[in-house]
Amino acid sequence: MFNAEKEIEDIVAWIREWFEENGPKASAVIGISGGKDSSVCAALLVKALGKERVTGVLMPDGEQADISDSYMIMEHLGLEPIVIDIGDTTSALKATLSEKVELSRDTLINIPPRVRMTTLYAIAQSLPNGGRVTNTCNKSEDYIGYSTKYGDAAGDFSILANYTVTEVLMIGEALGLPDKLVHKTPSDGLSGMSDEDKIGFTYAVLDCYITDGICEDEAIRAKIDHMHKINLHKLRTIPSFPRN
Repeated sequence: MFNAEKEIEDIVAWIREWFEENGPKASAVIGISGGKDSSVCAALLVKALGKERVTGVLMPDGEQADISDSYMIMEHLGLEPIVIDIGDTTSALKATLSEKVELSRDTLINIPPRVRMTTLYAIAQSLPNGGRVTNTCNKSEDYIGYSTKYGDAAGDFSILANYTVTEVLMIGEALGLPDKLVHKTPSDGLSGMSDEDKIGFTYAVLDCYITDGICEDEAIRAKIDHMHKINLHKLRTIPSFPRN
């Protein structure tokens, strides 16, 4: 039986231990999207380090329809947001690249997450006591590679990498976060589609397969296996030539 309260205690202890070893005075820097993962991570960081050592960054790409959700979690946790509009940067980069190559749809979708990660590291390196960038991906997304390499898949430490979406929801509920944020329909905010519509199956189905190895729909099972196989490179360190 999953005990969310116990998991929260263990996560908080781990965060404190990790920072003691990797930045005793450093702040945790986290991108705040207003979704469940960043909300849960931010809440855990505040519990572990105190709000004075958590830097939340909002990074709209021009206008963001649901940015009020980002402000909601910041207010709930008592954090003062840093707001960086990356719209001009992404537009300029796309325009410059388009002069040389024809950009694919996936390329256009993945540029903003990579610019956001660059922004987080710039802020982290500029803080008086330094900062450590938070990876907010969960186990379900990682398993099928539903993340942007060197975008949201990057970071200095990962809080939720070993928790499925189902478990993240339970942790969010146990933390007492606003229901609107915990149970918000997951979306990359870029493609105009929900995560589940985009990948072709629900997280509940995926989590059951990851946890119990059960998936009654053979076509979906095959799709999950395929996505896992072709995206494993996102989870592994950069391979190097094994020089003798």
